[in-house]
Amino acid sequence: MFTRAESSRIRQEFWTTFGKYMSPIPSSEGHKINWVNYRTGIKDVHFRMETLEARATICISIEHKDAGIRELYFEQLEELKGMFEGVMEEEWEWKKEDGKVCKELKGVSVLNREDWGELIGFFKERMMRLDRFWVDGRMGFEGLLSQSG
Repeated sequence: MFTRAESSRIRQEFWTTFGKYMSPIPSSEGHKINWVNYRTGIKDVHFRMETLEARATICISIEHKDAGIRELYFEQLEELKGMFEGVMEEEWEWKKEDGKVCKELKGVSVLNREDWGELIGFFKERMMRLDRFWVDGRMGFEGLLSQSG
């Protein structure tokens, strides 16, 4: 068992390692990008990567404080579901009540360095695909901003 400080240090080391690994990889549009803190360009729409107890998740997370706008954004994401699934090439879990679309990898722990390769592969593949999806997908959200702003 790790102390809280050890656990925090290992997690931070993982994200630093992941960031360094991904750093030379350009975005779909050929730009330098911070993959760990991906900027969607749409306020309150985020790509989140998390490492939990014995699993990892990656999500599109809609975090607007207004429930009506969160719902509007999620409905826009649902409109893009066909395109999303085409780019992602796998099923993700759509959680309308949470405003999230997620993919989970079970049976891995960031605290086990032997799992890091699998975790990095899991996040790398999906972040790169999310980036490809977002090149066109964000346009639908840009139109919503003028309506909901």
